[in-house]
Amino acid sequence: MNITDNMEFIKIKQMWSELAVTQAAKDKIIGCVPILSEMELRKQQKDTTEGRFMIEQYGTPPVASVDEIPEIMSLAVCGKLLTTDQLERVAGALTAVKRMQDYLRRGRTENISLAYYDENLDSLDDLREEIQRQIRNGQVDSHASANLLRIRSEIITTEEKMKQRAEQVMHTYKDCMADSYSTYRNGRLCVPVKKEWRFKVPGSVIDKSSTGNTLFMEPTAVAKYFEELQNLRIDEENEIYQILYTLTAMVGECTAAMEENVRVIEMLDFVFSKGKLSIDLCCVEPDINTDDAIKLTEARHPLMDRKKCVPLNLTIGGARKGIVITGPNTGGKTVSIKNVALNCVMAQCGLHVCCVKANICMRSSYLCDIGDGQNISENLSTFSAHINNVLSILESANASSFVIMDELGSGTDPTEGMGIAVSILEELRKKGCLFLVTTHYPEVKEYAERTDSIVNARMTFDRETLSPTYRMIVGEAGESCAFYIAEKLGMPKGMLKTAIEAAYGERAVAEYEFLDDNEKEAYTTKNRGPQITKIKKQTQHKNLSEEYHIGDSVMVYPDKKIGIVCAPINEKGMMRIQMPHGKIEINHKRVKLHVPADKLYPEDYDFSIIFDTVEHRKARHDMERKLTDTVIEYEE
Repeated sequence: MNITDNMEFIKIKQMWSELAVTQAAKDKIIGCVPILSEMELRKQQKDTTEGRFMIEQYGTPPVASVDEIPEIMSLAVCGKLLTTDQLERVAGALTAVKRMQDYLRRGRTENISLAYYDENLDSLDDLREEIQRQIRNGQVDSHASANLLRIRSEIITTEEKMKQRAEQVMHTYKDCMADSYSTYRNGRLCVPVKKEWRFKVPGSVIDKSSTGNTLFMEPTAVAKYFEELQNLRIDEENEIYQILYTLTAMVGECTAAMEENVRVIEMLDFVFSKGKLSIDLCCVEPDINTDDAIKLTEARHPLMDRKKCVPLNLTIGGARKGIVITGPNTGGKTVSIKNVALNCVMAQCGLHVCCVKANICMRSSYLCDIGDGQNISENLSTFSAHINNVLSILESANASSFVIMDELGSGTDPTEGMGIAVSILEELRKKGCLFLVTTHYPEVKEYAERTDSIVNARMTFDRETLSPTYRMIVGEAGESCAFYIAEKLGMPKGMLKTAIEAAYGERAVAEYEFLDDNEKEAYTTKNRGPQITKIKKQTQHKNLSEEYHIGDSVMVYPDKKIGIVCAPINEKGMMRIQMPHGKIEINHKRVKLHVPADKLYPEDYDFSIIFDTVEHRKARHDMERKLTDTVIEYEE
C-alpha cells in the first residue's frame, strides 16, 4: 500500500481524529488504511451511515474517555489497592456506559443495527451505585459503613472535649497565659504560657515562640484526650482501608465486563467520529463495487472550501482504463486528480465521500507520484526522484491498482521526457490498472488519442479573465495556452515571435493570430530598477607639491580648525600645518584650502616670523653674521 502524503490523506486523518474522544479511536484513525475485504468495507460504510443518522436524529453521542480504565482494572486484578480517585473514575466510566446505553436504545425505534450494541454494554449498576455511595469528592464518605460513621463521630466528640479542656486551663491560669486562644503545634492542642510561669501550669512544652518568651504547652488534661484521638484515627484509617479493599475486590470481579465496555465504547467512538466527519464535510455514502469502475458525480476536494470548489464529474473503468489530463498551468489538473484519489481512498477506508453521488470500485493499492520529490540530503534531483518513484509504482502496480501521476515525464529534456511519459503509459496500460495522469506534452495527447482504453481530458480555461474554471471535459485534449497567456500579460510581440518560431518553426509564426492591441515589439527602459552606487574615484593632482604653498590658510578636517601650511606636500602625501597648539603632520586629503598665502601676506614675506621661535631666529641671524657653535634643532 503506497498512499503518500502528497495525496494529503494524512490531513483528512488529522481532521478525522480530532472528532474522536478516546485515544484508542484516535490511534486507529491515524493507522487507518484502505479495507480489502468487501464484506468488512460494506459493514464500515453502513456503520458510518447509521452513526451519522443517529447524530442527526438524537444529537451528539455521550462518548467519554475510558483511556485509564484498562490500567485501573489491571491494578485491581493484581490485588493492589485502588485509590478513591481511581474508584471514582471507574464509577464515571460506568455512568458513561449507562448514558450510552440509553442513547443507543433510542435508535432501536428506527431499526438501526448500530443501536443494538447496547446489548454488549453492561453498566454494572450495583458496582457503580456502591462506589458512588461510599466515595464522594475524592474521599470515603462517613456513611460508607456504620463503624466508620461511629468512629468519625467519636473523633469529633473527642476534639471538642480537648478544646473544652484547653479553655478551662486557660481560664484557670489566665494570669500565666501570653494570649487568650489555644493553637495547634506539631499536631497537638497547646495553650500559650509565659516563660516565667512554665512550672505553674501542668503539662508538656511542645514548642516556643521565636523570641522564646512564650511557651506552647499541652495541658495534662488535654494530653489524655490526644492519646484517645490518635487511637480513633488509627481505627478510622483501618476502616477506610477495609472499605477501599472491598471496593477494589468488587472492581476486580467485574474485569471481563469492564474490558468489554471499554472495547465497545472505543468502537462506537470510532464509528461516531466517521459520522461526525461525514456531517462536517457534507458527504454521502458511496456505492461499492468490485467491477473495476469508478463514477463520481459532482465530486469535491475534501480539503477545499465547499463554496469555492468546482465539482468534478468523472467516469473511469471498463473500457476506459486511463485518462490523460491536459490544460494550462494553474488550471486545476493536480487538484482534480487529488480530488478523485482522496474520495476513492476515503470510500475504501469506510468513510463517506464528498460527492452528490458516487460508485467506487475497491482497489488493492493506491500508488501516487505528485510533486517534484527533490531531496538534497540524498542528492536526488527532481527528475531522479520522479523516476525512482515511478519505477517503484510500476513494480508494485497490478490490475487492481489505482495509479495517480502528476506532470508525467517532467524535469528533463522535453523530447526525452515525452518518450519516457509514453513508455510509462504503455506499461500501465499493459498492467490493466486504472490510472489518472497529467501532462503538457502534445505527443502524449496524440498517443492517448490513438490508443485503446486511454482517453484525453482537458481542464477548461477562461481566455478573457485568464483564470481557470476547474472544470474537466473528458474526451478532448487541452492546450497549455502559454503563448496566449504570455501575450495577454504583456509579453512583447517580438519575444512571442521568437518563442513560437523556436517551438513550432517560422510557418507557425505566420499562422499565429496576435491580439490587435499587442503592438509592443520590445521592452522599454522607463523603469531601470534599483541602481548600484559606486565609490567615486578621486583623481590625484599631477604634482602634489604644487597643490599647497607655505603660508596658505587651510581648514583641517574633521575638527574644522584653521591652520597655516608650513611645509608643502611630500611624496607620501603628507604636509605640515601650524596649528594654535603647535605643528602637526597630516595627510593632504584631510585639508582644504581656506585662503591662499598671496592674499594674506606681501610678496617675499619672511614666514620664519610665524613658524620659528625667537631663539631660532636669533641663532640664524648670528650664523649669517659670524662663525658660531650654535646648532638649530627642528622638531620632527
